[in-house]
Amino acid sequence: MAPKNTKYIVITGGVLSGLGKGIATASVGHLLSSKLKVIPIKCDGYLNTDPGTMNPIEHGEVFVLDDGGEVDMDFGHYERFLGVTCRSEWNLTMGKVYWRILERERRGDYLGKTVQLIPHVTDEIKSHFKKIAQQEKADIVLIEIGGTVGDMENELFIEAVRQLGQEVGEDNIVYIHLTYVPIPPNLGEHKTKPTQQSVKLLNERGIRPDIIIARSPKPLTQKVKEKIALFCNIPPEAVISGPDVKTVYQVPILYDQQNLTALIHKKLKIYSPPNLAKWQKLVDAILNPEREVTIAICGKYTDLHDSYASILEALTHAGAHLKTKVRVKWIETTKIEQGKITVEKALADVQGVIVPGGFGLRGIEGKIDVIQYCRQNKIPFLGICYGMQLAVIEFARNVCGLEGAHTTEAEEEGIEVKHPVICLLPSQKGLKKKGGTMRLGGQDVYIKPGTVAHKIYGADKVRERFRHRYEVNPEYVPTLEKCGLVFSGYEPQENIMQIMELPEHPFFIGVQYHPELISKLEKPEPLFYHLVEHALERV
Repeated sequence: MAPKNTKYIVITGGVLSGLGKGIATASVGHLLSSKLKVIPIKCDGYLNTDPGTMNPIEHGEVFVLDDGGEVDMDFGHYERFLGVTCRSEWNLTMGKVYWRILERERRGDYLGKTVQLIPHVTDEIKSHFKKIAQQEKADIVLIEIGGTVGDMENELFIEAVRQLGQEVGEDNIVYIHLTYVPIPPNLGEHKTKPTQQSVKLLNERGIRPDIIIARSPKPLTQKVKEKIALFCNIPPEAVISGPDVKTVYQVPILYDQQNLTALIHKKLKIYSPPNLAKWQKLVDAILNPEREVTIAICGKYTDLHDSYASILEALTHAGAHLKTKVRVKWIETTKIEQGKITVEKALADVQGVIVPGGFGLRGIEGKIDVIQYCRQNKIPFLGICYGMQLAVIEFARNVCGLEGAHTTEAEEEGIEVKHPVICLLPSQKGLKKKGGTMRLGGQDVYIKPGTVAHKIYGADKVRERFRHRYEVNPEYVPTLEKCGLVFSGYEPQENIMQIMELPEHPFFIGVQYHPELISKLEKPEPLFYHLVEHALERV
């Protein structure tokens, strides 16, 4: 059983998806985390064990945790807003739930019983919530239910949190419903009917929300709040306006200004006043920048910006501390490959370049052309994961003279690889399963003294998060270094190259890890900070 003093906050969504339920959940947690230990749990209705094998264009970014878990991108918001290091078991998919139920059935735990959705699946879900609360000694457990009320996929999660309320008592649980209040262009006024119907659907499932957060293009008027309150059976002060904002970091401030924190304190009989002074100062810097810079993100998932959500946030964090607006220019590198645009034209108005992670060969020759242009024209460059590997390939081809240098991944496409400067990690050879089998999670990176990386981090060792199958081929490291490439970060036991740099370049760094995953508003990731700082020198 969970400790008696654990309180639960359940966040559901209605009307439509994509309203920012993860940001709302993270913002609520931020407001309560000054004196209380707040732990987030995300419930997803899909049957995948995790999002690791899903297309980022469909699902958004895969967020990698320190423990190696591949989780929903909402965990990025949780870590950035709450300052916690999340665990993979805090992401509960219906695939995981059914897997456990079937394992238990085969083991004989249900002998003599017919295994049913209720009570066995809902009991498994509730048990998981309470287990995490107990393990973490949590004061508050935030439970975000993915999807919208009425989705078949999340019905069992909603039933489980209804039962949870019965078990823990009304003083120990708050139900918050995030909904949408549209403003049809032809009418020009808020329409509350979709919210009324969404709350009615939730009522039919046995849950009456204590608080409604109404997303809308513009702030709700008092009259609209009162109308929602009347039809949804809650007081007007429990209707919180969630208008569109310029930065998501405004959201906790906006909620607190409407006394959301006080409402939760009163309902749960707790007290944890938010400390928003430094947060507000950084938000002001985002909203009122003194300078401006443009950074290009060169990839193949540029149609959906959620594919690079953490990179965008890391640039925002760096910009806030440098009082700089970071504009992002999206460059689809397949267009460079196909000759639809030249590298010179694509990069003409940018002061810095990021080549992010990715998989597959589509668009990589365009990325290599971009990297070469950055190297030769002294444009600040940051290569992340695949971006670092491609920087090594570019250097091998054009500086070391290794014609045909490539990644062995190209062999799967029938391309002859004369110089495999990037190869499969030894641990990846012979693997048949795709899910959760990469080199994942937190690893130590040892940094050589006297290097640019050491100056940036100011440490001999840092911990970063990885998600890769391929590495720099150790056999080619001496040749690359002889030609001027410096591998400044490494893993000594497995001899994995983890940071590369060009010391004669103003800023040219590639990293095998994903630095964006640990960046926070109050503590920006150093590589992004230095990228923006060097880019400003070109303005």
